[in-house]
Amino acid sequence: MSKLIFIKLTKSSLRSGPFNITDELGNVIATDISRNELITGVSYSVSDTVTIITITSTGKCNTVKSFPLVTTTTTDLATEIVNSKYIPSRDACLWVHLKNPVLYNYFYNNIEPYIIEYPFSYQFQDEILQNVKDYTKAYKYSIDTDFVSDECDKIETNDRWFNKAVVYNGQQSSGILELVPKPMHNLSAYLAYPIFNTNSKTITYTKSDNFYQYNTFWSLVKDKSIPLFVRTCESLSIDKVVNQANMDYGLRSFKKEPLRAKDLKVRHILDNRNDAHLVSQFIITPAQISYK
Repeated sequence: MSKLIFIKLTKSSLRSGPFNITDELGNVIATDISRNELITGVSYSVSDTVTIITITSTGKCNTVKSFPLVTTTTTDLATEIVNSKYIPSRDACLWVHLKNPVLYNYFYNNIEPYIIEYPFSYQFQDEILQNVKDYTKAYKYSIDTDFVSDECDKIETNDRWFNKAVVYNGQQSSGILELVPKPMHNLSAYLAYPIFNTNSKTITYTKSDNFYQYNTFWSLVKDKSIPLFVRTCESLSIDKVVNQANMDYGLRSFKKEPLRAKDLKVRHILDNRNDAHLVSQFIITPAQISYK
């Protein structure tokens, strides 16, 4: 004999899912169920002997919870369950970190973005940004015999840094800048940049006198009446992401609008590796006064 069960998600982390559902004997009821499906509610036919189901989140936030089956005998209770509202939880997934002293921005076997943003304010006149110079120490650690990294186990490198940047003010944005080291002693490779991608622009950076610096940027905003950023539910640590629908990454021979304003923000992102410990010291943005 079998019975019909109804499952509805009423509270979870925004990073939870997709889900697998099993019974107490390990029999698979369903796999790869999205969070939105569980929020709406799903029904399954199971054996009459099943009394407990286990819901496993198999995505970036791995959690396992078991629930006893409850039999509804009144219409009012069934209606209350069906109409129950979903409430996103801000603390449903703990962020365990620093379990391995040589890995950074690494949580639950996934690389998570390390983001730092610098604000700048200019004087009375508008100023045009010329380049960005960042004094950051990039360390690589080796595992000591006692599995503790200290000053004796690190080296400062020249080939590890942020891999993305966004330079913007109130009405202008560079869009996503993919940062790669400048090809050394290879003019043909260097002349291939900038590379215009669908949702980003790849430019080169150099390291000189301990400064990482880059300068190939201009405003890519299509419509200044549309927001430059949008919200994201991908990670609670990310407050906003570039509104790609309002960015034009196409090749431009002319009409390269410089970033010009009385203020500026520089956002650096590292999300493609976990073996670099970046210690940011300070950043400067050489600019030229703009007169009208």
